[in-house]
Amino acid sequence: MNLLSDRILNMATSATLAMAAKARELRGEGKDIIGLSLGEPDFNTPDFIKDSAIQAINDNYNSYTPVDGYVDLKQAVITKFKRDNNLTYTLPQIVVSTGAKQCLANIAAVMLNKGDEVLLPCPYWVSYSDIVKLNDGIPVEVKTSIDTDFKMTPEQLEAAITPNTKMMWFSSPCNPSGSLYSKEELRALADVLVKYPNIYVVSDEIYEHINYVGGHTSMAEFDDMYDRTITVNGVSKAFAMTGWRIGFIGAPEKIARACNKMQGQITSGANCIAQQAVITALNAAPTKVQYMVDEFKVRRDLVLDLLGAIEGFNSNTPEGAFYVFPDISFYFGKTLRGKTINNATDFSLYLLEEALVATVTGDAFGNPNCIRISYAASQEQIIEAIKRIKEAVS
Repeated sequence: MNLLSDRILNMATSATLAMAAKARELRGEGKDIIGLSLGEPDFNTPDFIKDSAIQAINDNYNSYTPVDGYVDLKQAVITKFKRDNNLTYTLPQIVVSTGAKQCLANIAAVMLNKGDEVLLPCPYWVSYSDIVKLNDGIPVEVKTSIDTDFKMTPEQLEAAITPNTKMMWFSSPCNPSGSLYSKEELRALADVLVKYPNIYVVSDEIYEHINYVGGHTSMAEFDDMYDRTITVNGVSKAFAMTGWRIGFIGAPEKIARACNKMQGQITSGANCIAQQAVITALNAAPTKVQYMVDEFKVRRDLVLDLLGAIEGFNSNTPEGAFYVFPDISFYFGKTLRGKTINNATDFSLYLLEEALVATVTGDAFGNPNCIRISYAASQEQIIEAIKRIKEAVS
């Protein structure tokens, strides 16, 4: 009899966290590693948010919280959805969780049965596939390419649907590609989905405010998709609050109540101090964090300019998030400093060992021809990192 369950033995380790751990290990050996692997803003949480957390401590917020979140936080979420997304939700439709990742895990746990298929436009966020598999679902990858800015077309969506298709999960802006679906592109996907009324959509909008072109659209904005869409969001990225661990959903009431029930048996309510801080964050105008977005855009342009000078890096222009996702298949089959590059994983490890730069293989995101480079780092670090990469591949 195995000590560990088949469930954990068959689960992949998060590639982004694994690369970060490898980078920490090399730093511990005294190596000067530049980390461009984690999806974490390098800004501090804004002071006005931190002040509200300090106030909450002084006001003796220290008790268990309601499973689905404080009512005043849920009201702030409702206000945010209406203000930023033109979405109308009621209190029973909102569930606050310990990060958007828990939101996704809750959704999978309450909606998927054995054999249910979940469409994942590639590239997709690293944990989608394993969260689906953990809940007995079958992830179905829908391949895209840099030629379509890594966005799924309506024709691809239609071709991927089977009688077993239960859901479609996607992020916009996308992690890892930074791609942003326009309102017209989402409407075209919705036009396919309306023909299949039993398919539900998870719209992961955690990077919503890190948007360089404006005009963010939520799938739930379309009247014919509202009752079939679960909108996932949180404060980790736009407000530089990754460690505060607060995410939330707006969903059809039956699904939200099921997530509340599931969460009640797993973690119960999210952190009381963090919830109070998030009320302040969500009630603030998004313009209060625009300075971060402006800096990310400068860095994006810097990265694209520097990568454009390296042979074999084929990049599109991301419209959101803080990643570039260059196709580096030019190097497959080549030998660099005595090491043969067979795939993106080999290339990513080569950059870590030879250039001392941590990136993430595209294999982890369902695209084996690319690597993800995060530009949530200072301009000085970015310049030095890409200089090292250029030297390592020249």
